[in-house]
Amino acid sequence: MRQWRQLAFGGSMLVLGYVLGTAGLFQPASLTAQDFGDGLSEDTENRIRAAHRAVREAVEALQSEGRYEAITQGTNSFLALSGGGNAREDLEQGRGVDPETFAALYAGLATPEVAELLEIDEEGRITYNDQVVRMYSRSRLQRSYSERLKYFETSL
Repeated sequence: MRQWRQLAFGGSMLVLGYVLGTAGLFQPASLTAQDFGDGLSEDTENRIRAAHRAVREAVEALQSEGRYEAITQGTNSFLALSGGGNAREDLEQGRGVDPETFAALYAGLATPEVAELLEIDEEGRITYNDQVVRMYSRSRLQRSYSERLKYFETSL
């Protein structure tokens, strides 16, 4: 008789656990790293659009002066806000590329003529002419950021 009670208790606990588990009563709420709610406000979206238009206009001005060449799709705001640059020359000379170009290459956003010359090595790194594509050196990044400060109305 005692064995039957233990067996009935174990079975009922198993059924209760199954029912509670499938009902999801004790499951934690799903969490995300960042919860932005319903999205950006219309004012914020308009400001982002205006900033993008301004950067595109700066790129056009830099291109007309021969001071801007990107190798990725879209506008390279890092080069534009740093007073220009030549990402193609940087890549071909193997001296590293700016952070935005570096990220865009890994995101698969290289222009078609550059993309056909890119490969991925056994460690998952992007290579160009059998050389690993690297980001600017620390000193070059520091120079680029100090150059950017010249064009800002207020310092960082």
